[in-house]
Amino acid sequence: MRPTKYLTLFATLLLVGSSVQAAEANRTSLKVGLLSTLSGPGAGLGVDIRDGFNLAVKHLNGRFGGLPAEVIVVDDQQKPEVAQQAVEKFLKKDKVDFMTGIVFSNIMLAVGPPIFDSKTFFISANAGPSQYAGEQCTPFFFNVAWQNDNLHEAVGQYVQNKGFKNVVLVAPNYPGGKDAMVGFKRFYTGRVSEEIYTKLGQLDYAAELAQIRSLKPDAVFFFLPGGMGINFIKQFVAAGLSADSQLFAPGFSADEDVIKAVGAPMLGMFNSSHWAHDMDNAENKRFVADFQKDFGRLPSLYASQGYDAALLIDAAVRDVKGKLDDKEALRKALEAKHFKSVRGDFKFNTNHYPVQNYYLRVIGRDAQGRVTNKTMGTVFTNHADAYVAQCSMK
Repeated sequence: MRPTKYLTLFATLLLVGSSVQAAEANRTSLKVGLLSTLSGPGAGLGVDIRDGFNLAVKHLNGRFGGLPAEVIVVDDQQKPEVAQQAVEKFLKKDKVDFMTGIVFSNIMLAVGPPIFDSKTFFISANAGPSQYAGEQCTPFFFNVAWQNDNLHEAVGQYVQNKGFKNVVLVAPNYPGGKDAMVGFKRFYTGRVSEEIYTKLGQLDYAAELAQIRSLKPDAVFFFLPGGMGINFIKQFVAAGLSADSQLFAPGFSADEDVIKAVGAPMLGMFNSSHWAHDMDNAENKRFVADFQKDFGRLPSLYASQGYDAALLIDAAVRDVKGKLDDKEALRKALEAKHFKSVRGDFKFNTNHYPVQNYYLRVIGRDAQGRVTNKTMGTVFTNHADAYVAQCSMK
């Protein structure tokens, strides 16, 4: 080959390389993979995350940071193996720029490694396992919801403050359920007469209720998301246990999705949350009004988290001017959180989990006669999770 041909080939390669770099620097669109539980007992949670996320996309005119956005929605069926297959497709075929949507921590833990290894940012709209808050923290995981323990910690603090002496705890036997027990006991120092672990997805609680009756607790704290909690509350009240034991839950098990299914038996029940539909700020008022208009129901905390996840992506893409391949710049933009949340102000800790307020809510009737949550007061202010000191972010 003559020298001039070498020069021509070299120049051509330079031109191709420059064209690729220019294309990467000037993205014309982006993709988001939304993987969530849209069927089975936990479907209500995933549906609300999806609907909240899509409402934000609508408010953003279908764009994130000015770039047209394609949202690819997949049902994980609450099965880790299904989620793993979906993630492989998202990463290898769809080549998504962001992922979001996972409800359950066991699924998040199962699919996290390939997502993070590919340097794809996962914006969690729910799952907040302690592992990713602590020793397994990563630059590519951001949580706009909470760390799993936090809402349980707030209930534990309130139950402690009110002087309850004998408490039974109920949660499903999976990572999120175990975090719930740990979180509650971190701030409740009274007597826990029993910790009852149920099967994930269980819907019949006859044996557990008989055990609770025999223990005669003055309070029962349970964390049973989705259809699990719906059935537990119905069966608890029908068994007459609410006459002698005050029922407490995190907001996951006492939000609008559960209230809609259970109704009046939930009156007088206390729960904790970082968000409520009666929060008095402009962003929340718009979100709640438009969610009701579009979907015909009050939003739950899951919907608010899906909405905020989309707003975080939009803000970060805007900050980096669409240069999504600059991972370090994108990480810093996500950490900066340049958007107004529907829950009011919060910030990311060094492990990419929120530092925020947690509130007490009680279920009653509003001015329209609806059974719903009402915010009673603040339990924690600017509360951080217990695992951040174990995180050495690389």
